[in-house]
Amino acid sequence: MNYTLNKPTGPGQKTSFTTALKRMRPFIGGETKNIFIGFGAILIASVSALITPIIIGHVIDTYIRTKNYHGIAVFSGILFCIFVVWLIASYLQIKMMGSVGRRVLFNLRNALFTKLQSLPLSFFNQNKAGDLISRINNDTDQLNQFFAQALMQLLGNSFLIVGAIICLLVLNIRLGLASLIPVVALFIITRSISGWVKRKNLTNLQSLGSLSAEIQESLSNFKVIAAFNRLDYFREKFDTVNKSNFSAALGAGIANNTFSPIYGFAANAAQIIVLAYGIHLIGIGSLSIGLLISFLMYVNNLYTPLRQLAMVWATFQQALAGIDRISEVLSLENDMAIIPKALTTTSSSVLEFTNVSFHYPDGVDVLKNITLKLEPGKTYALVGPTGGGKTTLASLMARLYDPTDGTIFLNGQNIQSYEPQTRTQKIGFILQEPFLFSGTIRENILYGNEEFKNYTSAQLEEVLKQENLSDLLDRFNGGLETKVAMNGETISLGQKQLIAFIRATLRKPDLLILDEATANIDTVTEQLLEEIIQKLPKTTARVIIAHRLNTIENADEIFFVNAGEVTNAGSMEHAVDMLLHGKRKS
Repeated sequence: MNYTLNKPTGPGQKTSFTTALKRMRPFIGGETKNIFIGFGAILIASVSALITPIIIGHVIDTYIRTKNYHGIAVFSGILFCIFVVWLIASYLQIKMMGSVGRRVLFNLRNALFTKLQSLPLSFFNQNKAGDLISRINNDTDQLNQFFAQALMQLLGNSFLIVGAIICLLVLNIRLGLASLIPVVALFIITRSISGWVKRKNLTNLQSLGSLSAEIQESLSNFKVIAAFNRLDYFREKFDTVNKSNFSAALGAGIANNTFSPIYGFAANAAQIIVLAYGIHLIGIGSLSIGLLISFLMYVNNLYTPLRQLAMVWATFQQALAGIDRISEVLSLENDMAIIPKALTTTSSSVLEFTNVSFHYPDGVDVLKNITLKLEPGKTYALVGPTGGGKTTLASLMARLYDPTDGTIFLNGQNIQSYEPQTRTQKIGFILQEPFLFSGTIRENILYGNEEFKNYTSAQLEEVLKQENLSDLLDRFNGGLETKVAMNGETISLGQKQLIAFIRATLRKPDLLILDEATANIDTVTEQLLEEIIQKLPKTTARVIIAHRLNTIENADEIFFVNAGEVTNAGSMEHAVDMLLHGKRKS
């Protein structure tokens, strides 16, 4: 299955507001109560703001013109109370919607990370880690900003705009219609350029993901860059993606700020129209000075929110672009599902390949129609040229991938029908460069091991002693409590391998796969590991992938893997001959 993200977005894939809400519904469903409280607070604040102009106009016409100071004092007190109500409502809406935004962000990041954990290895081979990190960090934060700030402004300003329009038309329909002339032009302009703004923001987010991916890749391989003194290469690559990101960010910034001056110009034009026409109406006796001032305040209540909505609309377009990128991950399905336990075989083999073929997405077959059996207690060696398919074959054995054709049986049962926890308990896999988590050796050894997870250090040391693994532990000064930094940087590659070896063999797996597992270990330690391997349960089948021939000389069977085929090489001498000449056994 092709899991490549950042596929081109065509015109038919434009995300509407309704579609965005549907996609976000699972993450805001539990926030309904808080949203309604925030909604109510926004409504109260908006009503408070809309009452003020008409009161001020009434005071000017009724009390200021007649110098009725008692009435002025009374209505000043009323206005003060209204302002206090507005203050409390505004604080409540900020508090409620801010907390909603944070919880939505929390839920989104959890959902994204959970989804990533459920996807197969092929997904991570096809997508850069830095881009995935950017989706979890940056894209979700765009939505947090929208829910915490922009949504509140969107709703509040929408109430103010509708209320201001109603008030303008009720007070004087002719002057009200005149004040709305610029709104028509704004509506047309906004509809015309919204798609362009969203595309600019989507491009910016994708560029930011590429920048994160480049930084992550370069820093992860900084040892190699420094060793070959290719810092110039690092700088050139970073400079390229940084310039691309700068260009995309500049384009998004220009797009996001396009609305503000246009809306500002429209607000000024509306005030000029109202002022000019209002003075005319005052001259003919159709309007009072107080009502004109109320009109000007309502025009401000109309166009200031519109100007703020222009900025909110840009944030909304950013949020829509973020939703597109987030939804792209959330919509993916794992093509390595657990199937019913219907398909079985009567074979006594630990593992059996039946007519198995495999190819990577958009690639040619790496393995073609492979049939082989791994019997309990036997040691099998996989040899062949680099790129011949040895590691792919081992990955299929561990179900890191599924075959494109054929069936793999584990203990007589289709390997696809095992739950992951059961399968990983039965199959141990030691890689050439093992990964360690930051923490202690004890935590790394017990990772994913349910049998010993509650053991104390003393109990675990006794178990290691019984399993003849304590000699390996003695290689670490701090024993089980030896600290392991991120990626195991504080210990040698050979010591990492020892920890990975203890972790795998402690499970007593039915099948143990060693992919160049002794390549970074000294000869004495390799001999010690070989002795421990021999003490594994007699039912454990062992598969060794190695380039050093001394590591496979005691194998019961040697398979030559090349050009999509797996051939029984027979003797050690014949395996050497096949390696040297790249030929299959006749």
